[in-house]
Amino acid sequence: MLSSETIQIIKSTVPVLQVHGNAITTRFYQLLFTNHPELLNVFNHANQKQGRQQTALANAVYAAAANIDNLEAILPVVKQIAHKHRSLGIKPEQYPIVGENLLAAIKDVLGDAATDEIIQAWAEAYNVIADAFISVEHDLYQQAEQQTGGWKDFRDFVVTKKVKESSVITSFYLKPADGKAVPHFQAGQYLGIKATIPGEKNTHIRQYSLSDAPGKDYYRISVKREDAMPNKSAGIVSTYLHNQVQEGDILQISAPAGVFTLDTEKEIPVVLLSGGVGLTPMVSMLNTLIEFYPDRKVTYVHAAINSNYHAMKEHVAKLAAENENVKSFVCYEKPTKQDRIAKNFDKEGFIDLQWLKSILPNNEADFYFCGPVPFMKAVYRALKEWGVPEERIHFEFFGPAGSLEEEAASAIAR
Repeated sequence: MLSSETIQIIKSTVPVLQVHGNAITTRFYQLLFTNHPELLNVFNHANQKQGRQQTALANAVYAAAANIDNLEAILPVVKQIAHKHRSLGIKPEQYPIVGENLLAAIKDVLGDAATDEIIQAWAEAYNVIADAFISVEHDLYQQAEQQTGGWKDFRDFVVTKKVKESSVITSFYLKPADGKAVPHFQAGQYLGIKATIPGEKNTHIRQYSLSDAPGKDYYRISVKREDAMPNKSAGIVSTYLHNQVQEGDILQISAPAGVFTLDTEKEIPVVLLSGGVGLTPMVSMLNTLIEFYPDRKVTYVHAAINSNYHAMKEHVAKLAAENENVKSFVCYEKPTKQDRIAKNFDKEGFIDLQWLKSILPNNEADFYFCGPVPFMKAVYRALKEWGVPEERIHFEFFGPAGSLEEEAASAIAR
């Protein structure tokens, strides 16, 4: 337990973290990788370059400081990060390394303002926070290993089938190399893929959402090829999977993880909204609802640039045609000439509240959404403006978590 004095000191640093949080976390990663380059085998280099990891860590540190006297308040965030850590293979012995470099970063950025008293208080607080993570992750490791068909760390899977779904998305069907069973998972969860890529100094681990219902003898992930763009490098792992991995190859996989999951206890309608490759967890949820909960009403809304980029279009359309409880709508940002001739979409442009109101009977539903950050901000803002309560809004970022709440609040204020 932390003393009241330590708690007071930590809370007094909250305004400082608001101002210097990103500078501290940026310096932290510089120190961490300089002192422990082996950790480059774990962290996502692209997120580092784009600053997303630094921002996510700064937000987490800020939240921990603000709630240091009531860490239960941030337990959902702890669980979300712990799932990611378990998927990456983070171990308890790595936490002291992180703590040492985080304290050094605070000292470097704040200089004389980081007094010995403040550093000592943060050292104590970090140990409490680290223990919370280690405890949650210990349970997650046990669950992953002890469940039927479960395993520890990474396991070899064979790519049994590779299917091109669109011009940029390809599905990979994965079966255990040892021929044994695969454990159940919850719709919305992801797999960790550890890639050893020829010519790359480090291994690279990425998480990809499972894109089919559970209960099969295989796992399926559907991966977007991230090509090089101005100010953005090509995705190391996605291009490797698309261009080099073939049927029969072996991939190392960590067990399913993630807290963005379909609530199967409710009976109210479900609205699934996806943008681009954000359809992967949504299709998993859709397939799960149809296979296991066929009486629950589902509306699936997908946004893509046009039909060339629209993966699994025929699959979703077929499900909607064959199941009375399923409705499907498509929004194309820039429909092709052929799209216009075929009339294979329902809206041109972007998803907005006016259109959602026109295709949904009301807002009495559970809403799940995933996609590019601008798409998610727009959907979140629309749902909040429509009065959908927070407990019926569910979303997940691909990569480090951001904040849709702040964006919605500022947008509504404008």
